[in-house]
Amino acid sequence: MKKWIYIGIGAVVVVIAVIIFGLSNLGPIIKRAVNSYGPQITKTELHVADVNVSLFSGEAKIKKFFLGNPAGFKTPSAMKVGSVLVKVNEKSLTGNPIIVDRIEVISPEINYEEKGAADNFRTILNNITKTSNTEKQSKQESKKEGAGKKIIIKDFVVKNGKVNLALSAYGLGEKQISSPLPDMHLTNIGEKNKGTSPAEAFKEIVAALYGKITSPAVTDVLNKQLTSIGVNLDSLKEAEMKNLKGTTSSVEEKMKDVGKSVKGIFGK
Repeated sequence: MKKWIYIGIGAVVVVIAVIIFGLSNLGPIIKRAVNSYGPQITKTELHVADVNVSLFSGEAKIKKFFLGNPAGFKTPSAMKVGSVLVKVNEKSLTGNPIIVDRIEVISPEINYEEKGAADNFRTILNNITKTSNTEKQSKQESKKEGAGKKIIIKDFVVKNGKVNLALSAYGLGEKQISSPLPDMHLTNIGEKNKGTSPAEAFKEIVAALYGKITSPAVTDVLNKQLTSIGVNLDSLKEAEMKNLKGTTSSVEEKMKDVGKSVKGIFGK
């Protein structure tokens, strides 16, 4: 009888050890994946400082997520997040697809910046789309359409975010205006096709985030603040376009119609 008790206790100890070993390595795995694969997707600087994993809940906490801006944009970052909570189905880690039960992005700080007819987030989204298309083409050419790790994200949540418009990017000193970012909740990313590539999942997330950034809930707030400080962004954008074409006229010289109504921060 004692023999079977010892065997039972030993089995429990082994199971616990396997769980602890798996979860303790999940942090470095996530950090390595984000820091190495992330920049390849966005074509910008992208990194996290650390990833802590709770051995009891199976949740990972990503610290100091940083998404840099594409070349040519002046603000130091596109998005910074103090913490991102990730809940992974650890049983799926050895399979395909990997199932992420929940990702919760808490209090992201977003810098939106226009440059000519483009903007930083649209440029990042285009980069992600190109990466995704290249991956698909590569798989088709190698006849391995099903190859590679896929993921399913059950819930993706963004809450308590803020969108900044740095006027320094337009030559208006260090002024900055901000708007709350509407909360966002996406569900079952990649589930329809029984898993999707990380690039495809990220593309869907950034596209939805871009929609929130450019929504009336944000643009109306920013436009009111621009009006209150006497800035006509249409003239500002016109001056910027001429500067990009090589004219020597400064932005300030093109701001003589200060105080006119703002027709739309994103040209919509």
